[in-house]
Amino acid sequence: MISQAELKRIRALQQKKFRAESKRFLVQGRKVVEELLGSSFQTEMILASQEGAAFIREFAKNVPVHVLADHELDRTGTFEKGNELIAVAVMPDQPKFRAPSGSDLVLALDGIADPRNMGGLLRIADWFGVKQVICSQDCMEVYNPKCVQSTMGSLFRVQIRYAKLYDELPQCAAAGASLYFADMAGKTIFDVELKRPSVLVLGSESHGLSEAVRGVADATVVSIPRAGAAESLNVAMAAAALCTEFSRQMRLRAG
Repeated sequence: MISQAELKRIRALQQKKFRAESKRFLVQGRKVVEELLGSSFQTEMILASQEGAAFIREFAKNVPVHVLADHELDRTGTFEKGNELIAVAVMPDQPKFRAPSGSDLVLALDGIADPRNMGGLLRIADWFGVKQVICSQDCMEVYNPKCVQSTMGSLFRVQIRYAKLYDELPQCAAAGASLYFADMAGKTIFDVELKRPSVLVLGSESHGLSEAVRGVADATVVSIPRAGAAESLNVAMAAAALCTEFSRQMRLRAG
């Protein structure tokens, strides 16, 4: 049996302050909890309904599974309904700086505030084989429950680092990486030879890139050509379009 004091501690993980203090976060739903259990992340325990427990025990070989009443799960989870599986996961240590090399494409995110956009960006990174994402220190916390859910498991496959972009981008360039800034005023990406290793820097839809990042020298500013009348794309849409062109050009060069 799990105590009420322990349940209170787990419920507190809905708040950023307690996630940061405990280095723990919530993972919810069958798909994402299954992805967690198949990853290198440590899972401390799982809270489950009777049906949820029957499903997850096949994957949770060495993880305690506590069966709770529906009302307790609803108090602990963040879904409006369907809180049948809630895992408590341990945050990994912040990775050290690693400059891009070889054919690496790195995403650098500047001031992304929306958790679903952040989650979508990590899914896009995972889709295109981007192994490293660098986030500015004012970006959304990736362990926010909405962000975790939006990643659909990609959170566990992409290395994420929070840093001062205006410090780390020049270090990437000094190591031989090409820097590309996404901005509507830039050159059409179809007309730019995209070199690797590279760092693609994206800002928020509402504010774009920060002044500190814009001040980094030796970057090529690229844009997505527009044929219609839409005012803008959200950052996840833009990232998908830009990464597609990075991937296309690399395939062409590979023959």
